[in-house]
Amino acid sequence: MNILVIGLNHRTAALELREKLAFNGPRLEEGLLKISELPAVNEALIISTCNRVEIYLNTDETERVVESIKDFFVNFFGIKKESLENTLYVYDDMKAARHIFRVASSLDSMVVGEPQILGQIKDAFDCALKQKSTGVLLNRLFKKSISVAKRVRTETGIAQNAVSISFAAVELAKKIFTDLTKKSFMLLGAGEMAELAAKHIITSGVGDIVVANRTYERACGLAEEFNGRPGKFEDFIHEMAHCDILICSTGAENYVLMKSQMQKVMKERKNRPVFIIDISVPRNIDPGINELNNVYLYDVDDLQGVIETNILERQKEAAKAEEIVEDEIETFRKWMLSLDAVPTVIALREKAESIKKEELERLLNSLPDLRDKDRQAIENMANSIINKLIYAPTAALKEESEDRDILIATIKKLYKINGNEESPSTRMKPHYSHKCNS
Repeated sequence: MNILVIGLNHRTAALELREKLAFNGPRLEEGLLKISELPAVNEALIISTCNRVEIYLNTDETERVVESIKDFFVNFFGIKKESLENTLYVYDDMKAARHIFRVASSLDSMVVGEPQILGQIKDAFDCALKQKSTGVLLNRLFKKSISVAKRVRTETGIAQNAVSISFAAVELAKKIFTDLTKKSFMLLGAGEMAELAAKHIITSGVGDIVVANRTYERACGLAEEFNGRPGKFEDFIHEMAHCDILICSTGAENYVLMKSQMQKVMKERKNRPVFIIDISVPRNIDPGINELNNVYLYDVDDLQGVIETNILERQKEAAKAEEIVEDEIETFRKWMLSLDAVPTVIALREKAESIKKEELERLLNSLPDLRDKDRQAIENMANSIINKLIYAPTAALKEESEDRDILIATIKKLYKINGNEESPSTRMKPHYSHKCNS
């Protein structure tokens, strides 16, 4: 019984190979079925995202299964085996557990702290559960990985501090205004990055929204999407008098807003603060505007500086998260060790129950006139005696100890347990009857 992960990610394989090995749509269900049918595979689960493809397994024959998975990749995706050289990583036992804990906590992500990976892991686990391709071991592993990720997000700031242009813009806006719900916002132009930043600003609660674009039809379309109103491009400076936040990306080769124009706007605004984000390259807003009181102008380089600072902060929080992972690994390791004693614990309980049943039947048959109330009292007493007698050996079996194997063998000998009991992890392979909707 062993946990095994075989996979590749954005660090080990180029996008071209990751795309070829992606389990998209029904291929996930098909792939999970084929992997689960491989010899020596007891349990299986697949995680497939744009940045990683990983197969999680429970097996007693690690080397054999590693080669089987490589052959599976070759046959299932129609690739050459050589393309897998130096791209696949293989972890087993606690290294495998540590890996999924780090993945779920977004410590192994391209952007540390990103939230999407936890949802993707939940989807992968849900699919495996529906397909009944997992059992005691992988179920416990993935439930634990989800709880570890939640603990990391609760006890560290790894998901705080924006590390993308769009999120950094929102973070800065919140620092300037605190509450955005009563602020007005204008999107000038329709660059992709500006639109994304606008969406994040809007989801933060901004109510009054104006979209101005050189193409009025485009402004109307975006305004409808953002639940705002369209504005004519030539009127945007007039609109600025009523605008607290401006995101600009027009694609113009020259400045579309000069310092002198902004001075008039600020006079009309009675010098109320305004936050301007110029995502355009080349810049569309005169940098001299930043010299005006209560005008906060940020360009792409400024935002990048904020991002770099935030990345350093996330790295500090990641160190705390790594400590949490190590703490949880130790807990999981102890649980794994306790599995060795599970068959003996079950057999000991069954042996005790068998003796109790036999002796109870003998006693109760000799007392046919016994009232139901008295029969129940005798049965309760027998249960209590059995529970007390097996408590100490059961507790000892569950404790972490270097002598666990000796203790298991001793208990088997003393209680005449044959040792052929089936462990929860060595169950029969699952029957596939459900469809995966991920």
